[in-house]
Amino acid sequence: MMKIPYAKVLIGDNERKYINEVLDSGWLTTAVKTLEFEQKFAQYIGAKYACAVNSCTAALHLAVDALGIGQGDKVFIPSMTFTSTAEVIRYVGADPVFLDTEYGTNLITSEILEDAIKKNPDVRFLIIVHFGGQSVNLTEIIEICNKNNIKIIEDAAHAFPTKHKNKFIGQFGLITCFSFYANKTITTGEGGMLVTDDEEVYKRAKVMRLHGINRDIWDRFTSDKPSWEYDVIDAGFKYNLPDLAAAIGLGQLERAEEFRTERQKVAEFYYKSLSDIDCIDLPITHVPFEDHSWHLFPIVLNGKAPINRNKFIQLLSERGIGTSVHYKPLHQMTYYKRKYNLTPDQFPNAEKTWLGTVSLPIYPFMKLEELEYISETIHELLN
Repeated sequence: MMKIPYAKVLIGDNERKYINEVLDSGWLTTAVKTLEFEQKFAQYIGAKYACAVNSCTAALHLAVDALGIGQGDKVFIPSMTFTSTAEVIRYVGADPVFLDTEYGTNLITSEILEDAIKKNPDVRFLIIVHFGGQSVNLTEIIEICNKNNIKIIEDAAHAFPTKHKNKFIGQFGLITCFSFYANKTITTGEGGMLVTDDEEVYKRAKVMRLHGINRDIWDRFTSDKPSWEYDVIDAGFKYNLPDLAAAIGLGQLERAEEFRTERQKVAEFYYKSLSDIDCIDLPITHVPFEDHSWHLFPIVLNGKAPINRNKFIQLLSERGIGTSVHYKPLHQMTYYKRKYNLTPDQFPNAEKTWLGTVSLPIYPFMKLEELEYISETIHELLN
């Protein structure tokens, strides 16, 4: 029996080299490597500014803060997302307004958004979630938001390097937030990045990521005229990314497209080998495969399946195959369900997805025999 994890981190020689450079420098917290990572990430994406932080959740919180979202405000978000998308709204006393998503993509569509705006004309903010590595139709969504005076934050935790109309995600909206968690397409272990073309948003995020202090510690101790003195201009947060993590990110960034291409090969194998199983719905793509980052490959067991999703996961695990579930939607989570009186019938597509969804292993350089073993096992269990 093979042992195939759900996700696998690939660390190369350059990551080790950059980590050693940090260790040799004697400066382990946020400093020159973090600055270099920010500059190279912004250049890669095609954005003016990048602010490195210790998680995508931190980036989203800084984005919410930078837009001045607060008590009494409402923010559209999809129910089919990780809790951080919603929790940062609650941090500032605002309220999420949950939306259903398209079945097969788990994305907000223009039709879903327009319907939500008619029902909630007072909402002035939207957090887009680019799910699984595929972008929403930003051209349509941005047009709708501009007409209705709605400001956009992009949750791109799944979407690097993802494109829309030949441009990287991070070039479109006001603020885009990325994740470098351990199972993401590139990793720093824990980490995230806020990117923007707006200088005021960038300045606000940079100050607030470290206690509201108006000078970086690196600047205070290494400038031409070093000085301990600084000012606290607001009650900020402890969200900075240390150089040790940024060193890993630099090495990973250099291989981002290689990793994406390798993930695409895995996805192509799954589409080809599992398409004959009529009790599985494969993910729907509205973009060229080359524009997809393939962070996830979520299948859905539909009503024809001989076993339920939980039994399927258990049997795969017994055969050495790791899986995950993305996601139990937020309308099913106790806190949001109770606070906002959410019921499954409000989210038919998310509910249909949730009841059968399973994310299969997908990471660079999976071996053909591993993929064949996964396919053969799924065929055995479902046919």
